[in-house]
Amino acid sequence: MKRTRQKHSAGFKAKVALAAIKGDRTVAELAVHFGVHPNQIHNWKKQLLDGAVGVFEGGASEGATNEAQVDLLYRQIGQLKVENDFLARKLGK
Repeated sequence: MKRTRQKHSAGFKAKVALAAIKGDRTVAELAVHFGVHPNQIHNWKKQLLDGAVGVFEGGASEGATNEAQVDLLYRQIGQLKVENDFLARKLGK
């Protein structure tokens, strides 16, 4: 019988990776406990360690970037609305 592929949530992956980083149990023990392959635990641990730097790098600048992008999108929406209204009036005559 074919086993369907599981999709694990981000919270589950983080919990497993943190347990692997703690080091109080071996990866094989964690694999049995959480029901995943040991290679998957190594991959999640590596992803967590690689992404941990990003948490402390630019948290404030990311918010500013998002605000700038939202502002740009609102300007584009306004411009497109004006163009749409203009064309609707021209076609209506």
